[in-house]
Formats: sequence, structure tokens, C-alpha cells
Amino acid sequence: MSLPTNLSVPIGDIPALVFPALGDTLVMVGITMSIVVLVGIPLGCLVHNLAPGGLFENPLPHTVLSWAVSIGRSLPFLILMAAIVPFTRLLTGTNIGIPAAVVPMSIAGIAFFTRIVENSLRSVPPSLTRVARASGASPLQIIRTAQLSEAVPSIVGGLTINTIAMIEYSAIAGTIGAGGIGYVAVTYGYQRFDNGVMLATIVILVALVATVQFTGDRVVRRLTPWARRPSILTATQQRRMARELS
Repeated sequence: MSLPTNLSVPIGDIPALVFPALGDTLVMVGITMSIVVLVGIPLGCLVHNLAPGGLFENPLPHTVLSWAVSIGRSLPFLILMAAIVPFTRLLTGTNIGIPAAVVPMSIAGIAFFTRIVENSLRSVPPSLTRVARASGASPLQIIRTAQLSEAVPSIVGGLTINTIAMIEYSAIAGTIGAGGIGYVAVTYGYQRFDNGVMLATIVILVALVATVQFTGDRVVRRLTPWARRPSILTATQQRRMARELS
């Protein structure tokens, strides 16, 4: 049975409803992405360097880790969230609220980000690793200076995509009472047929995703040398042409 339609939130009260929910969403995504980065970068480096041609090649651990990451990536988030409810309750003592949402979001985010880091490291020229190894660098130094440092722009770009995915997952997590924009959209917008609340949540989510994407693109551009080179070359060419004309 549907709820009566006269429960709509007055327009003047919508900001007081959606902005605290936005804060809950930012908390969920912030905690999740901190865990994702702390776990995903070392795990991605490990998977990459256990592969053939890696620093410590070992087929069996590489296969096991690769399959575990693939399984974590392949499950739709709603199914993953429901499947690990006992594990979530074991860790957090509850299966509702922000703590319960962070667990499945972190698992899904780690699996996704691990693949991003692995693929980013795979794009680094092997010659850099060989040079670092020949110079006597330790495996940790090679990973830090010859692999991660070269893959930073690609990793940041992947981190942007991952953050946007976590914003989407936080909206799904609202269905288990995790709070946030998703909870407001479902409880007030969908179930009460409140178009004003639904529109406000859509606008906030679009603006949030656009902000993350814009910020990520700017950071990647600053970290990518060739992205800045055209403007430098243009200035050089202009000075050269000016000298020739004079």
C-alpha cells in the first residue's frame, strides 16, 4: 500500500532535509575511499609484481589474489551488500547505518581500485624497472620510485572514477538505512512521491559527481607532463617566430 501523497516536505524545509543527508554521504564516501586507497594501492602493487615479469613473480599467489579481486569486482553492489550481512554485523555489530554501509562499499571499492592500480603499473615501461633494479634499488624503492611515481596520473584518474562509483554505491546503501542522499531520495522522494525532494537529491548528486570529476581531471592534468607541454611549446614557438621576424 502506498503512502498518502499529502506527506510532501514543504519546499522551505527541503534544504534542512537534504544537506545533513549530503553530510552523511560525504562521511560514507570519505571513510570508504580512505580505506580503499590504504588497501588498494599496496594490493595492486602486489598483484602486479606477483605476475609474470614482476619483481617477485609467483604464479600461485598471483592467481589466488587475481581471482579474489575479480570476484569482488563482478558482484553487483546490491547483491554484495546483502550477501555479506553476517560479516558486516560481525565487524560493526549492526547491519544498518553508516558503519554497515562502509563495509560492503570498502570491499567493492578495494577490488575496483586494485585493478586500476595494477593496470596503471602495467602501463609503466619495463625499462624503468630494469634500470632501477640494475642500480641496486630494493624492491620497495623500485615500486615507489620507478613504478608508482610514473603511474600517479593514471592512478589519480582511476581514483576519480572510483570515488564517483562510491557516491553511487552510497545512494544504494541508503536502502539499508545508511542515511545519506540515497536514503532521503528513497524514503521521502520515492515512497512519498515527493517530486521536490527527488529533484533536490538528483541535483545534489549530479553537482557532487561533476565536482569530483572536474577536480580529478584538473589534478591529472597537473600531474601529466605532456598535458602541459603544448602551451610551453606554443610560447617557445611564438618567441622564435618573433626573433625571426625582427
